[in-house]
Amino acid sequence: MEKFSQFRDRGSGISPFIPVPTETSLASKLLHATLFFCRLPFLLGYATVYFLFLEYLPLPAAARKLLLWGFMCIPGIWWVDLQMDGVRRGHLAEQPPDRIPHPGSVIAANFTSPIDPLYLAAIFDPVFTISYPRTRQLRQVSLLGAILHALSPVVLAPPPGAHLTDLGALLAKHPGRVIAVFPECSTTNGKGILPPSPSLLTTPAGTHIFPVSIRYSPADVTTPVPKRWIPFLWAFLSQPTICVRVRIAEGTTNTALNGVATGVSSSVDASAAPVQKMSAEERAVLDRVSEALARLGRSRRVGLSLEDKARFVEAWNGKTVKR
Repeated sequence: MEKFSQFRDRGSGISPFIPVPTETSLASKLLHATLFFCRLPFLLGYATVYFLFLEYLPLPAAARKLLLWGFMCIPGIWWVDLQMDGVRRGHLAEQPPDRIPHPGSVIAANFTSPIDPLYLAAIFDPVFTISYPRTRQLRQVSLLGAILHALSPVVLAPPPGAHLTDLGALLAKHPGRVIAVFPECSTTNGKGILPPSPSLLTTPAGTHIFPVSIRYSPADVTTPVPKRWIPFLWAFLSQPTICVRVRIAEGTTNTALNGVATGVSSSVDASAAPVQKMSAEERAVLDRVSEALARLGRSRRVGLSLEDKARFVEAWNGKTVKR
């Protein structure tokens, strides 16, 4: 991997873009192959029915969550270790409603796998968004759109003519829902937290932002390299079980609005708009979120950007072609 040493963070030495390998013996490979081919038809059938029909039915939130839990049971996601920062194990139910993500709040989650939006939908039923590193606006997407984004090519700006909005507008439009943001904008292998998008700075004053860290065991279900659907499906369906570790930090707020306008939707080409500079107070807001995600996930903040990931993907694909 010396070829990719330039894509290590200089401070920590972490490589957040290299896929986590699957190490198995011959016997376990036979077991994994059996599980994969048994589960694949069920997953494809369930996904087809859900995303083509069930998702568009006016079902109550509880029914949608139950259907999504059935979705996650197919690959063997039987157990989730859910804890809140500063809350002793077993005392989660005693916490007040505003201590956890609730309608009218924002989730800022790390982004490592297509499982992330699936899990968040099964627990919080949020409105999903896609953020970009060069604009404070973001794009609302469906659950399927968020899942597909996890394995999409690196995008530095929204597509021309995309309908953009901000968190203030989404909270006003969906007062009974949680808004989910992936501030890293693209996926990593979970070993580092990328610099966050400024989209979180459009959160209205007083609105809680909850950093949420999601990690998996085994970690080979992470998808830091785009378009690797076959390796992901193999890791997703061939494991006997996948354990999910979720940590939720105490909510923070946007204490540095400084006149940033919120609540405005538009259909513009954000790639042509100038990047708005951040003040020290605004950087402090983003730093709090990033530090919380790194601490909860037992990882490190890295200085690598999406531009670095785009160059890494080009180098990785070149390596793959040569093979």
